[in-house]
Amino acid sequence: MKRCSAGWDATCTGSIHRDMKKAGRQQDADMDCCVLCRSSQDDPAMFGEKVTVKEHKLSVHYLCLLTSCGVYQRGNENEGVFGFLVDDIKKEIRRSARLTCSGCKKKGASVGCYVRSCRRTVHFPCGRKQSFVSQFTGLFPSFCREHSPSQSLAVSPDVSLPRSCSICLDPIDPVLSYSILKCPSCLASWFHRECVQRQAHSAGLFFFRCTLCNNKENFQEEMLRMGIYIPERDASWELEANAYSELLEVYERCDALTCLCSNGRTHSAKSGWFEVLRCGLCGSTGTHRKCSGLNSNDTDWVCSDCSQTTDGKASLGASPRGGQRRSLLSKCLMPPIQSSISYRRSSLSVRSGSAEELLQSLLPQLHPLSVQVEVSGDQALLAGLDLVRRPDFDPSHPLSVRFVGERRTSFPSSPQGSEAAKLHFLKLLLRQIQDSVVFEGPDGSKNLALDSHALREDLYFDVGCLLALSLVHGGPSIGFFSRALYQCLFNHPSSGPLTIAHMTPETHFTRQVIRIAEAQTLKDLKEAAASNWEFLELAGCKRPISSLDDREALVEALVGFTVITRMQLPLQRFREGLRTLGVFQQVQLLPSFFFDVFCQAADRLSAQTLGRLFTVCFSEDEDKLNRETPVITFWRHFLVETEVGRCSISLQDLLHFATGFEDLPVGGFFPPPSISFLHPTGVKGKEEEWEDQGLFPQSEPHSRHLLLPVTSSYQAFKSSMEQAISHHVHLLPMESWRRRRGDEEEEVEEEEEEEFVLAPFKRNKKTANWTNSI
Repeated sequence: MKRCSAGWDATCTGSIHRDMKKAGRQQDADMDCCVLCRSSQDDPAMFGEKVTVKEHKLSVHYLCLLTSCGVYQRGNENEGVFGFLVDDIKKEIRRSARLTCSGCKKKGASVGCYVRSCRRTVHFPCGRKQSFVSQFTGLFPSFCREHSPSQSLAVSPDVSLPRSCSICLDPIDPVLSYSILKCPSCLASWFHRECVQRQAHSAGLFFFRCTLCNNKENFQEEMLRMGIYIPERDASWELEANAYSELLEVYERCDALTCLCSNGRTHSAKSGWFEVLRCGLCGSTGTHRKCSGLNSNDTDWVCSDCSQTTDGKASLGASPRGGQRRSLLSKCLMPPIQSSISYRRSSLSVRSGSAEELLQSLLPQLHPLSVQVEVSGDQALLAGLDLVRRPDFDPSHPLSVRFVGERRTSFPSSPQGSEAAKLHFLKLLLRQIQDSVVFEGPDGSKNLALDSHALREDLYFDVGCLLALSLVHGGPSIGFFSRALYQCLFNHPSSGPLTIAHMTPETHFTRQVIRIAEAQTLKDLKEAAASNWEFLELAGCKRPISSLDDREALVEALVGFTVITRMQLPLQRFREGLRTLGVFQQVQLLPSFFFDVFCQAADRLSAQTLGRLFTVCFSEDEDKLNRETPVITFWRHFLVETEVGRCSISLQDLLHFATGFEDLPVGGFFPPPSISFLHPTGVKGKEEEWEDQGLFPQSEPHSRHLLLPVTSSYQAFKSSMEQAISHHVHLLPMESWRRRRGDEEEEVEEEEEEEFVLAPFKRNKKTANWTNSI
């Protein structure tokens, strides 16, 4: 079929033009979208500044770059996009193109949960909808809803304060969640997350603070922890050119009742009688020296209005705002761990995977001088309280513990002995804290108890401080907190409501709540409420009961009052004590990691745990290495036999012999435990004589080092290990008792006694010469 060439050309040309316009619009739309989140939104407060690099035809949000897992700021600030090189951005686009967003189910998710075992990935805008918390500091981690940090349940005791957002002033439900935040200092300011994020973007690092209490340091630290981005710049209103130029004008007018200056009230000389002085408090009133009867050298003057307001007691030598007075309950606390407010990402990514690693990050820079703790008998709690109540107490000093007054708890003064004394002190301390008046409830599941004497003595703060000290200085796992106490302290789990099961059993309040909860009819419910009217009135729950449906709400209110409301002051002081050395802040950051440390009894020591604990240091000499290899097999088999009870010692005895610790410390060992080998010496002709007798293991507890004997058979290895460790376990208390006697007349007798005790170690002395193979 033949066609008009002119018509064909016109149709073809029009189609080409339409396709070109469509392709151009599509290209402009693609350039307008962020290459990481595929969103075209341009909201600097919520997504950061959107930067377009025209030569590479890409746009990207700044916060998408900061939170992406695979891109780092390797350039200078003027290179690429704020230091993120374009090539690195393109690599991140390719990497994230394979990942599916758990929110929108589309590809290109570049933000992943920081917890190693969690596989959730999202686009940054989708992450906000999925309650992801991205922290814009340090390594810039992001956390999903399950692993995200949460705020504590502490609230202001003044319940009359209005519950509204302190920024937008709209009504707010004061229940902590992803979208509702509160100030950590005044405990009365509540914010919408979006409101506080926009406030931070507007105020910047130098002006961002709580709108109610004006706190800056603690407020910024908490908001950073909860995922608020604070630009490291001046406030937006300060960046506008000449915005406040009128404030630079100096008030120069005499406001005296009678002006004596012949040049008028607006005249101000550079010095002398007719120089205008401004009020030192308000600055908006002035006078000539002559007009107010001042001396010619006076420089300070206060107007009559300010003088009347301050009752004539205004001081120009100090700021009108006086320093805050310290409460009688306040203590000398170490400042919390300071998080550097920096937005330059590191090129390395290290993820904390356990409570042990997190506690090791709190290890203080120990001072050269230690603090002396003297324990009378086994009164570890009294000694600990005396320690933290000293006016010069510094928790970063190492502890040097000495037991006095009881032979059975005395420890030698050698370095190993000092370490053993400290560990024994921390173990006794935890046991006595658990049984103190501060806690109540069954063993292994303790709640805080309300005790008036403990409040007056501020014992809740002291006990919290001692628990923090124990965790950082090598103490064992706490393990006796109830789930309710842990939830009240750290809001974990954040979604779990408190029930009667969380209350301390067999208490007066618990029995009253149970009776109300078990009411089966409206009559029973009214009778239970009437018999407990004092309790209901105290809890603010005394209201008419019209149906059985009121029972659940009444029980919930009574549980909340018993567990949280009436315990506000003890909980607050206990939290303040746990802030020592930054422990509370670290636990609050990842509360799920520390749950077992506070609420679960320590697992029984196993052969597998003990085997993984030690690092083996083999010799470089090939001949020695060939002999050491089977010894490690002997060692592992010996651990298994010890665990199942086929040896005369226990795994605890072995741990104590090698490290000086009776239990595994929560914060791990420092330095890490290690193993090397003891080789026999002796030459017979040209071949080395291999003697098993007289070769015993040695330990260096202060350096956590164990030396295993190199033997020719497992039976010889097992025999030497059992003899050495069993003698160590039984000999240590007797040595400690001898060292405390200090009786010089019995030294000879003691030496003879020691020769008898140590006889098994000294036989075959000629073959017992060993060398350290390290």
